[in-house]
Amino acid sequence: MTASVFESSIKSLQLLGRGKVRDLYAIDANHLLIVTSDRLSAFDVILPDPIPGKGKVLTQLANFWFDKLAHILPNQLTGIDPETVVTADERDQVRGRALVVKRLKPLPIEAVVRGYLIGSGWKDYQETGAVCGIPLPAGLQMASKLAMPIFTPATKAEIGDHDENISFEQAQINCAAVLAEALQGTGKNGAEIATQARDAAIALYSAAADYAATRGIIIADTKFEFGIDAAGTLHLIDEALTPDSSRFWPADAYRVGVNPPSYDKQYVRDYLETLDWGKTAPGPQLPPEVIERTRAKYVEACELLTGENFRD
Repeated sequence: MTASVFESSIKSLQLLGRGKVRDLYAIDANHLLIVTSDRLSAFDVILPDPIPGKGKVLTQLANFWFDKLAHILPNQLTGIDPETVVTADERDQVRGRALVVKRLKPLPIEAVVRGYLIGSGWKDYQETGAVCGIPLPAGLQMASKLAMPIFTPATKAEIGDHDENISFEQAQINCAAVLAEALQGTGKNGAEIATQARDAAIALYSAAADYAATRGIIIADTKFEFGIDAAGTLHLIDEALTPDSSRFWPADAYRVGVNPPSYDKQYVRDYLETLDWGKTAPGPQLPPEVIERTRAKYVEACELLTGENFRD
């Protein structure tokens, strides 16, 4: 098994910050280096145990989707080899787990698309008959497939905080406020960008879900992030359709009315729900069998979707 990388320690570039999973470095005025660690977060808490090789799985799968969906929307990739922007003794830290990306202005929303009624959407529906304010037909069951995918944006929370679902109208307001300066002179405004992000998110999800179905996987829901360049052009950024950002179900185990098994970190969430833990930092340690089983699920999802062996 590969050695774990909990966080990178690149000294030749300026560290801009560490997210729940990714470390971000400045290369120059136009480029960033994103290093995907093996960290695992659950309930918005970074757990103390990494999942060996997880960062490489996420990078390989994200690259696959960026390439496959590039005809729908431009993305952050530059084609620059990450090993060329660090020193020789730092190349092992980026090999297979890093991307050189464009510097873009992020939208202040998580672009969530749901195709099935599960998770917080199912809880919301049980209480209100709607998901994030979007009315749904009566009589749906857990894991029911929705007639059409729905867009349910959320705020982008800091580490340790929880994302909060917001209405599409609030997403437009947030984008208008945050993007006003960046969009000056482009002839575009934040509300229009939010609308474009909604439409792009649904198109990306639909294309990915159709493809995944041919590989025996149901994509129940997913989360995208978007950014704009100096011209106001929308780009797909961060990651795309990985087990960290999506809910993957094996199609042959799907049944309406029950929570299907998954290829994503829901397995870890389910384990954590059995513990007496308040879902606040510090997170509990994971048993070796949970770590190995989680790694196996991530690798299996990657291999099924890409049709290639995981390259570690």
